[in-house]
Amino acid sequence: MQTIETLEALEDIYGQPVQRSLDKVADHITPLYARWIEASRFVVISTVGEEGTDASPRGEDGAVVRLIDAKTLWLPDWRGNNRVDTLRNIVRDDRVSLMFFVTGDGNVVRINGRAKVTADPAITDTFEQRGKHPRSVVVITLEEIYFQCSKAIMRSDLWNPENAVGDLPTAGDFLQEQDDGFDGKTYDDGYVEYAKTKMW
Repeated sequence: MQTIETLEALEDIYGQPVQRSLDKVADHITPLYARWIEASRFVVISTVGEEGTDASPRGEDGAVVRLIDAKTLWLPDWRGNNRVDTLRNIVRDDRVSLMFFVTGDGNVVRINGRAKVTADPAITDTFEQRGKHPRSVVVITLEEIYFQCSKAIMRSDLWNPENAVGDLPTAGDFLQEQDDGFDGKTYDDGYVEYAKTKMW
């Protein structure tokens, strides 16, 4: 297999970027981007650390982040599996990227910036879900924001319910594949009710 090893070789294949793809980048959250992000209930946050890269999905039953000002967003860290891959990476390397999705919408909004993790009660206590508070909040300082055009969503027809795939491996299946003694079916059968108690 031949691989591309230089930027010059890559540029020979792709040429120059479309000018509009450069012009769309903003260095702050504009009113229209604020409106779009506040409608987003799902984001993927990507980080980098000594062990490599990490991308983590985050979801909420309302806006997934809180906009503080035109350069600052707060992302609460709700209960999970305590691997804290994302948080560990941020503590050691503050570079982050976020991809926001809105159900049914063809665009994706991307943010690149820097982040810090805080457990300051003055911040964590401002978030509440069902009487619970996050243990920490990721404070993101935006460096650039732009939308990703809808071609990827269009190609995949992502939001079309007719494309739903049945009979996929379950979480229990994945766990049992790694551990023959694990009861994947019991795990799957009880997971929804279990997760309801651990969402926040």
